[in-house]
Amino acid sequence: MALSYKARRRWALVILLLGLPLYIIAAVWLLSLFERQGVLVELAIYVSLGVLWAIPLRMIFRGIGQVDPETRADD
Repeated sequence: MALSYKARRRWALVILLLGLPLYIIAAVWLLSLFERQGVLVELAIYVSLGVLWAIPLRMIFRGIGQVDPETRADD
């Protein structure tokens, strides 16, 4: 069962306001467990983790910034 447009908007808001800050805190905490790496290695890790969170959630965020397709008027 696919999520409706309104449900996807709500989930996207919850993910961005609650999930993403928690993910950032977890990523920083996880990297603090290991010895400090070089700047470029750390940058590569943070960039890859920054992209990694969005891959499983891309279906929720797809089309959120557009007009609701159910209320779109056909001309």
